[in-house]
Amino acid sequence: MTPRGIRNCNPCNIRLSKTAYKGEIVPSQDTAFKQFKSMAYGYRAVFVLLHYYYHHYRLKTIRQMINRWAPPCENDTGSYVRHVAEAVLLAPDATVDITSKETMILVVCAMSKVENGIPANIDEVIAGWDLYKKDRP
Repeated sequence: MTPRGIRNCNPCNIRLSKTAYKGEIVPSQDTAFKQFKSMAYGYRAVFVLLHYYYHHYRLKTIRQMINRWAPPCENDTGSYVRHVAEAVLLAPDATVDITSKETMILVVCAMSKVENGIPANIDEVIAGWDLYKKDRP
């Protein structure tokens, strides 16, 4: 069976909220998670949300970001942090350069793999980054 995040074109399983994203399908047919019209828009939303975490909440490290994204009350957050940190070749408490295309694509690819259990399609992640950068050059 296709993972929920892939079915919803929401590869990192962003929960329903009042925040509206470009490319979001409203109303979502999923009772808990957002749906997007394409994987690229789903990935774009992940980049937007991580940017918000970095600037609004001052979450600068993989550990800080993932602890908010996938809280320990619902997830094996320690394993999630380790997987993403290893994929990006950064220490869990090192500051993430959110302006680096290469770094952020690796972060989001790793998050998608943890969320769905299958590797992300790199072309879709890059398309999401490109959509994100159109709004934030």
